[in-house]
Amino acid sequence: MSQKLHVGLLVSPGLGHIIPALAVGNRLVTHHKVSVTVFVITFGSSPAETEILKSANKSKVIDIVEIPAVDISHLIDSNTKLITQICILVRETLPVVKSVIFTKKHILDALVVDVFCPEALPIAKDFGLPNYVFIPTNAWFTALTVYCPVLDKEIEGQYVDQDEPLKIPGCKPVRPEDVVDPMVDRNDQDYQEYLKVHGIGFCLSDGILMNTWEDAETGSLKALRENEILKAIVNSPVYPIGPLTRHNQEIIDGSADDRNFVLKWLDQQTSDSVLYVSFGSGGTLSSKQLSELAFGLELSHQKFIWVVRPPSEDRANESFCTTGKGGDGTPEYLPEGFLTRTKGYGLVIQMWTDQGGILRHPSVGGFLSHCGWNSIIESITNGVPMIAWPLYCEQQLNATMLTEELGVAIRTKVLPTKKVVEREEVEKLVRTVMMQCEEGNELRENVKKLKMSAEIALSVGGSSHNSMCEFLKDIEKRIQGYKKSMSEETV
Repeated sequence: MSQKLHVGLLVSPGLGHIIPALAVGNRLVTHHKVSVTVFVITFGSSPAETEILKSANKSKVIDIVEIPAVDISHLIDSNTKLITQICILVRETLPVVKSVIFTKKHILDALVVDVFCPEALPIAKDFGLPNYVFIPTNAWFTALTVYCPVLDKEIEGQYVDQDEPLKIPGCKPVRPEDVVDPMVDRNDQDYQEYLKVHGIGFCLSDGILMNTWEDAETGSLKALRENEILKAIVNSPVYPIGPLTRHNQEIIDGSADDRNFVLKWLDQQTSDSVLYVSFGSGGTLSSKQLSELAFGLELSHQKFIWVVRPPSEDRANESFCTTGKGGDGTPEYLPEGFLTRTKGYGLVIQMWTDQGGILRHPSVGGFLSHCGWNSIIESITNGVPMIAWPLYCEQQLNATMLTEELGVAIRTKVLPTKKVVEREEVEKLVRTVMMQCEEGNELRENVKKLKMSAEIALSVGGSSHNSMCEFLKDIEKRIQGYKKSMSEETV
């Protein structure tokens, strides 16, 4: 591939957006000899984001340009939901984005915008740059999203009240209870933003990149490429380039001593004996659910590492924009005596830790996860089966894929956001995943096979490697076409 290409990536705030964008950038640089500049819209409220960007800058593999977000406090209130907040923040910052990209346009050959930045596509077009959207999640979510404007016209009433699953051409139908968060209430601004920014915006680019791979989603990818209805809606090529994950990432909001303490503790455990419990950069539980989860872990008598956060009674994504260091000492919101009773087989962490390093460790044999896509692919690529505990965004959809399509996870009887999962069920789930039983062994076999398919996809000649090559060829083709048209106009 040409060594002269220089790709820009525009990224919205949030670790769930920054981490996969950096993974794409690293992949382009190290495997395809492409120069990369990552433009990150920041709002300065997350120490975790600051640390990970600082770490990326130190590596000098890619160029990081931080774009401070404008103040939107006058445009939102305490009731404004997360997706609306991010969409407004990106929209209001676009003039600054355009100014910053203008200073770099002489070195850029293409601009890739992330899932919350399709409204920046006209900037790329104004500068004559080939432009693409990067969706840091899966093809099933993408298909649902681009088809949602059609569903909006065809279906009356709330999606969650429908008696039948939502039919997506060529794809597995989506159960009403599995719709993404902004589709839950069609009267909320979140839904309108989702329709405009995502449902329509994804289809306005020269191509769509996704952090997935062929073997994981054969049906949905085929539908996006070949189904006449979906193909007409998208009207641009799709490039599954995953699964891309962070590697050797410095610990976030923690020192080397913190990291070494966790990994040294794991070194002392036997193979596949530890359950890792984490709800990602933004997930929180209610006080009651925290207590039941703690008692369930205790009853299971299985070793665990739990990244714990203060409870939230209102929103499951309460800490999404405010992630940082946890407190010191014993968390007062855990059951009295819990740490004492689980000492020796349980490790509770109140800081951001090296999740990749933990999941790669041979002592880890299971992952109780909120089903964020970044966490899912980190678990799969390390051969770790999961307990699906979806909380927000597209996580219900992801959980269904993990359990019903891929067979690498088990889940709670009822969505954790609908009803408290009691300690007895937690205990049973943990034992199923961690102990040598028929169901647990099947999960482990399935995830090992999927891990192997991921490795093959990313290897030279593999489907995702080839897809990235096709994406870069498309850039070169469009550049040549642009130069030819400019030459003809001059003549």
